[in-house]
Amino acid sequence: MSDFFQSNTDIIQRRWPLVAARLLAEDPSPLQADLVEGLGSTLSINGIQLTSRHDRTREAQVQAASLPDDSLVLHVYGTGLGDLQLQLLQRPQLKQLHVHLLNGAVFALVLQLLDQQPWLNDPRIELHYAGDLAEICLPFFALPAELVLADDYNAKIRDRLISETHLTFNNREFDPQAADIVERLQASHALLQGDGDVAALFGSQPGRGVFVIATGPSLELHFERLQAIRAQAERPLFICVDTAYRPLLDHGIRPDIVVTIDQRISARHLPAANTAAITLVYMPMVDPQMLKDWQGPRHAAYSASPIYQTIRQQLPRGELYVGGSVIHPAVDLAVKMGAAQITLFGADFAFPGDKTHAGWGDGDLGPQLIAAKHWVLDGHGQRIKTQLNFRSYLCELERYIAGHPQVRFYNTSRAGAMIAGTTFHPEIAV
Repeated sequence: MSDFFQSNTDIIQRRWPLVAARLLAEDPSPLQADLVEGLGSTLSINGIQLTSRHDRTREAQVQAASLPDDSLVLHVYGTGLGDLQLQLLQRPQLKQLHVHLLNGAVFALVLQLLDQQPWLNDPRIELHYAGDLAEICLPFFALPAELVLADDYNAKIRDRLISETHLTFNNREFDPQAADIVERLQASHALLQGDGDVAALFGSQPGRGVFVIATGPSLELHFERLQAIRAQAERPLFICVDTAYRPLLDHGIRPDIVVTIDQRISARHLPAANTAAITLVYMPMVDPQMLKDWQGPRHAAYSASPIYQTIRQQLPRGELYVGGSVIHPAVDLAVKMGAAQITLFGADFAFPGDKTHAGWGDGDLGPQLIAAKHWVLDGHGQRIKTQLNFRSYLCELERYIAGHPQVRFYNTSRAGAMIAGTTFHPEIAV
């Protein structure tokens, strides 16, 4: 045991004994640690530099400048080599600095190699494992290297941090003044006037069970069971997302309601033939021609997006929650209709079996499998391929579920991402 490690952990043992016990149990030996030199030097873990190799102090100053000067409480995710903590502790008005570990083994290794006492000793510091909390804390700075190096225990918080960091960038496509958005809303205006209001469906199914069917690869494991349940006289309500509609039809399963919100969805995804008995719930950015062709009842909805601000005032309609994916309004619709129990199918947020979607070819609905450079934990606790936007959609669904404790949520697949707040259906889950 190094002198640094003993001195560092003595402080942690005194101030945060539970954290110390966990750190002492961490095993840094699988980590490949290297000294990387430039104008200065830094530590590289598994090929990822923890800080700049040229000027660690200047980098920390830039990072600190992104946080509000007047905040009494700040949060740092990841520990780096302690540089950002030291910069922030120079602020006399700061009352508390919470440091959240994203990889315990990485921090244990840093404690062996470098003196961290100057910031660990500061009475304003609080030290946590990030995964001990269900949600992120604001305002924060997340050290980029440790977002990459985050371990399994802290992965859920990592996903929320990345989603929050990317929020402004992801919303760039939704400028209310963008020509394509204005044009599409104008084209949908006449249809919107004549169609029903989604609010008319709210409260119409009190206490009923609802199946919300998405298009993840695990849906293919349930076609036979869904077909059998659909034929029963008394059964749950079937709500599917737009891209699940064709795969369901191909297996003789007709949903009660289809939800669609995306301007890229067309008749290719939602063929209009034989839809007289199927309700379409949509938002006005979808293809107007597809709407015209739909034979069944149509109910319009808005999200909270600013793109609907003007048209909402002209033609008020009910609102459904959207967190980036069509699964969010599908689930919100089920809740607002009165569902007591929601069972999720194909809600994988990942690529189990090296497939992207059920019933569609690789790349048909977006990036190909080869583009999957990220991971989430599946229902078995194993890492599974995914992409960043899927992780963001998962975060938003988990937040939604946490906000609706009166509804019981079931998941039906252990092959896809573990969804916090759900339990595996005792009879259907595979």
